Amino acid sequence: MIYAASYRMLQSRDAAEDATQETFLRLWRNAAKWKPRGAKFETWLYRVAMNYCLDQLRKSKREAPEEAAPGGLDGRADSADRQDQKLFLSEQRFAIDEALGQLPERQRLAITLCHYQELSNIEAAEVMKISVDALESLLARGRRSLREKLAPMREHLMGKMDDEQTTHVN
Repeated sequence: MIYAASYRMLQSRDAAEDATQETFLRLWRNAAKWKPRGAKFETWLYRVAMNYCLDQLRKSKREAPEEAAPGGLDGRADSADRQDQKLFLSEQRFAIDEALGQLPERQRLAITLCHYQELSNIEAAEVMKISVDALESLLARGRRSLREKLAPMREHLMGKMDDEQTTHVN
């Protein structure tokens, strides 16, 4: 769960692995600081991970950004239909990740925690140390931005789906 959230925030496997490792190192060093009567352990651990991710994002903004190469498909020999489906899903995932990466950090964090990590709004607000209303505002703005950024892709993908359905019917 920590790796998945870190990957969504940092959009790099290597960076997400580093973030996950650093999170658990910090857990090991600071476990005594967690108070059972305070936040849930999971919420506290997410907060540690997301703080690290935000620090890395801020650090990378100060340095020259590197272009991330999209991940490739695995090399298994599948049927042409399965390869087309995998390519379609990969294209979808890449477009969503790209759009998510363009969001401001706090909107990306809110969407990552609520939609990908499936935390409740209350839990996500605790992780972010903001009110539930503020979280809901971040979610609304983030969703609106994603919808706008993905609108051109929607038409493209819907056209592909229509083409595939027509091909299978004929």
